[in-house]
Amino acid sequence: MDVDILFWTYLINAVILINHEIDSAYWQEWKLLNPNDKNGIKGFLIIHFPMLFAILYGLVSLENGQLAGLIISLFLGASGIFAFFFHFYHLRKGKPEFNNWISKLMLILTLPISIFQVALTLIILFN
Repeated sequence: MDVDILFWTYLINAVILINHEIDSAYWQEWKLLNPNDKNGIKGFLIIHFPMLFAILYGLVSLENGQLAGLIISLFLGASGIFAFFFHFYHLRKGKPEFNNWISKLMLILTLPISIFQVALTLIILFN
């Protein structure tokens, strides 16, 4: 039962975070990390190939009852928590990126979902 709830929690969180990454490309998120980055969108896209592969592989592994799915679930949940605090930190500093209702909504939604996902994953791992 808990694994079914985790599967759907993972899927919902993955959809929100992938959509956030699409939003990140629009806002040129790489400039938040390194304003002098010469790779721009090319580097951003390159790092997203393994990231998206891992997210999708984690969902398949979770469905198949593999340990890898639980480990990736922890990383996905931690990524959502990090994204929330990272972007709201920059918003509070007056950065214009992600300062619209849909960008903020995705970040706000991912925080409780990510916390729940991490907690449920840990419960399953240690039971």
